Amino acid sequence: MSCKWRMLFVAFALFLSIAEASRANDSAAELSVGGLTFTRSADVSMESEDLMISPDLVTVRYAFRNNAANPVSLTVAFPLPDIDLSEAENYAIPTNDPVNFVNFETKVDAKPVKLNIYQRAVLGTKDVSTTLRELGVPLLPIGAQQLRINELTQTVRDRLVDEGLLMQSGTNDRGMPLYDGAWTVKTAAVRQQTFEPGRLINVEHRYRPSVGMSQDTVLRKGLRENKAMQNEVERYRNDYCIQPAFLNAVDKLAGSAEANTGRLQERRIAYRLKTGANWAGPIKDFRLLVDWRKPERLASFCAPNMRQASPSAIEVSARDFTPDKDLKILIVGRQ
Repeated sequence: MSCKWRMLFVAFALFLSIAEASRANDSAAELSVGGLTFTRSADVSMESEDLMISPDLVTVRYAFRNNAANPVSLTVAFPLPDIDLSEAENYAIPTNDPVNFVNFETKVDAKPVKLNIYQRAVLGTKDVSTTLRELGVPLLPIGAQQLRINELTQTVRDRLVDEGLLMQSGTNDRGMPLYDGAWTVKTAAVRQQTFEPGRLINVEHRYRPSVGMSQDTVLRKGLRENKAMQNEVERYRNDYCIQPAFLNAVDKLAGSAEANTGRLQERRIAYRLKTGANWAGPIKDFRLLVDWRKPERLASFCAPNMRQASPSAIEVSARDFTPDKDLKILIVGRQ
């Protein structure tokens, strides 16, 4: 049975803690996280998925069943978002860990599991990981490694520029050139999992979400009625199931001035939900809880079968659910 997606409009209160809150950019893009990939097997079904999303934590609990007569061993991967370093300053990266940059953790049957985190750098279709490592260049230069690129010797920098791996990104206060990487970082948390026949296997993932942020919103009346913004407004309507009631509430907060006199901000959370369709058959029992703590902000997203779980949470539930689109949550409120 497929589930028809519909709009949710709720008051949303948000407490946000981002490790890179000091970034100078006016806008940071959310990284879409979530969803398992695996060596495909028609024998293992997803009996349930219980997903909880808040601005500072995502928890997802799965129950799997091996329907075959014999054990099935699979390679299970949780892909972290690709990061294009040429755009890295615009991303909301929730931690300073250059490898496990969302603090991803896994438990199987309530016991912590050691993960192998694989990371590589690619430029176009070429894997450049070995070249970067040999030259002492971090694959993901964030946190304590953020300055490493600009500390390289001139000879190494010149080589990386010639090979298209570095690009100039401005100058420092002394007029010296600064550089950013031009490669894309690909990361995945991988483990081997054996599914015994007939027995439920419970898997839990926890991580910090990437929360995109802008110091304004295109949905303010002063912007959305500008003809130049029509395509972007239409994209928001489709991505977040924006309805007139939501826009009316935004107008009450913002007023109709062209300038952002109401000091509205928007935040965005994305989750890769479609990968739940990779297992044998649909998700038999799906539940999503979006928890926002306090009713002072506005949120909109697309999801089926919603109900008010509490004054600060909405629950979504479905049986025999095959997700056909990823989840995007939009949050709008005063600064």
